[in-house]
Amino acid sequence: MNISGNTILITGGGSGIGRALAEALHARGNQIIIAGRREGVLDEVTAANPGMASTLLDIQDKADIEAFARQVVERFPKLNAVLNNAGIMKPENVPAADNLSIAEETIATNLLGPIRLTTALLPHLLKQPRATVLTVSSGLAFVPLAVTPTYSATKAAIHSWSTGLREQLKHTSVEVIEIAPPYVQTELMGAQQAVDPAAMPLADFTSEVMTILETQPEAGEVIVERCKPLRYAEATGSFAQVFAGLNAQHA
Repeated sequence: MNISGNTILITGGGSGIGRALAEALHARGNQIIIAGRREGVLDEVTAANPGMASTLLDIQDKADIEAFARQVVERFPKLNAVLNNAGIMKPENVPAADNLSIAEETIATNLLGPIRLTTALLPHLLKQPRATVLTVSSGLAFVPLAVTPTYSATKAAIHSWSTGLREQLKHTSVEVIEIAPPYVQTELMGAQQAVDPAAMPLADFTSEVMTILETQPEAGEVIVERCKPLRYAEATGSFAQVFAGLNAQHA
């Protein structure tokens, strides 16, 4: 991926990892369009970053995604990259049977949303001289967190889907890059996560991701150092140990 000169749509760009990457990419000379459901939050980000654009999107709504894709291409005909970042992460108590609505919402947001949006934008992206589909999975795609089983499952699915999509698009102008964050200081699971010393500082994560994108432009996966124990747990034979440690930490 060329690190500058792109027109990039970023879902969930109003906060957390989405906002951090939007601002980092904006600073490197890309036209950034952030999308999300909270207009006030989006306006705050664009006001702080002159030249950045925003647009409303309900990533859970199939019809809204289809209409949004048509509108964003009309408004930004040079669009050549989409960063599927929007996601939710909620704990589930499966034995108490209070998990189904959370599971369905999580699947709609984290899995169906990126698939639907990418599918809707792909005909346009394929016409570009060079284009990129970026997905955000998680270290939990490789070692699941038991308290968030559906979140972990959707991220495992995003990893698998990204791998398959990359193979299908290998002879086209569209590349596929998967970014797998570790536990990062954001408000994904509440305000306490943003100040949790056990989580990776957001600025450090963003800096390392940008360094990988700049120095390894052909990389299909962006795995920061802190995520590598999760990403390679199965390959190194340490899955059981890493799984136990992860789930003891977040019990």
